Amino acid sequence: MTRKDNPILSHVDIKDVRFGERVKVVNPVNIYECVIGDDCFIGPFVEIQKSVTIGHRTRIQSHSFICEMVEIGNDCFVGHGVVFINDTFTKDGPARGRKELWRPTRIGNHVSIGSNATVMPVTICDGTVIGAGTVVTHDISVPGVYAGNPARLLRDLG
Repeated sequence: MTRKDNPILSHVDIKDVRFGERVKVVNPVNIYECVIGDDCFIGPFVEIQKSVTIGHRTRIQSHSFICEMVEIGNDCFVGHGVVFINDTFTKDGPARGRKELWRPTRIGNHVSIGSNATVMPVTICDGTVIGAGTVVTHDISVPGVYAGNPARLLRDLG
């Protein structure tokens, strides 16, 4: 095998994060340039990118990915392996660094998101439960239990 060049190595790290009080982080994680509120828990193998805001008393379980432009409220639960997406491929493919094509995600307070859910750029209202494996493609404005691909209201909690 012919070696052409050495790879550029990056390390898992916590960099330029504004932490609240009594936050617990289990390494390894990659968390940078974001805000995490009081009494939060961040499990291992989590990435939280810049400009993310996580409210007080929120739990982020292992293997979750929270991309730029996500805001998560207070008293939320994000299950294992949840993925947030900010690029909707609006121009026939990935934005390829054109952040003006990205869209934000807003998660209200008291929201639970089950393991392996995928959350597109949407707004989810307070008091909502997203089932495991659900794909959220549209805003949710009625508190309830949602599941499926795409997410559908199973039970109203309002």
